[in-house]
Amino acid sequence: MLRTRVIPCLLLRGESLVKTVKFDQFGYIGDPLNTCRIFNELEVDEMTFLDITASREGRGPNYKILQEITNECFMPLAYGGGLRDTAAAERIFQIGFEKVVLNTAPFERPALVTELSRAFGSQSVIVAVDVRRRLLGRYHVCGKSGTEEHRRDPVDWAREVEGLGAGEILLTAIDREGTWNGFDVDLVRRVADAVSIPVIAHGGAGSVADIGAVVREGHASAVALGSLVVYQKKGLGVLVNFPDRAELGRALEGAA
Repeated sequence: MLRTRVIPCLLLRGESLVKTVKFDQFGYIGDPLNTCRIFNELEVDEMTFLDITASREGRGPNYKILQEITNECFMPLAYGGGLRDTAAAERIFQIGFEKVVLNTAPFERPALVTELSRAFGSQSVIVAVDVRRRLLGRYHVCGKSGTEEHRRDPVDWAREVEGLGAGEILLTAIDREGTWNGFDVDLVRRVADAVSIPVIAHGGAGSVADIGAVVREGHASAVALGSLVVYQKKGLGVLVNFPDRAELGRALEGAA
């Protein structure tokens, strides 16, 4: 097992897996259950599933497909999408997920983060902080899969959700997501250095070297991967895979 968590982050759209670019255009990846079977064989340590249309469509989680996923997967799982109350989160845990991911709900009802943390433990609550870079290099936090912009600085918002009880932050640079251009290391470092809870860097990984850089230079506690684990290479077709662990170990050497 790697000392630094490297987590496939898979996007659900309906009952299919897709991959977006900058939270916009998307490509079809495949059936989530077949993908789970492959990651089982690759002995991945942890996975995250995000329903990218649930909040935008004003609906809750698709419990049917989530139950099928937990029946298939052997590793710990996190789920986000359409979670707006304690009952929905409790059902996700009952299905077999270990963590829930909140993005839109904390803006609408911040107390939900605290309620879930008290009910299920802060280690079970991840807040997804999706960030878009604007003119003059300013960063704004977004909700509803990037479609709703909040004029909040990501560092301030990260500190706030930590105070509310979040156990981890999933930090996504929207402008890097799906581009293969590398993480926004400066953004990750600013947020990671401002909070005491783990920050999972997401958005832009194009190589194992990028993973090492965001951990060593960005002080990320973990890394979430999208394109790098569902495509052969940039511009090529779908291939569910996972980076070579020996290569990852070398890239992450000295990062702890």
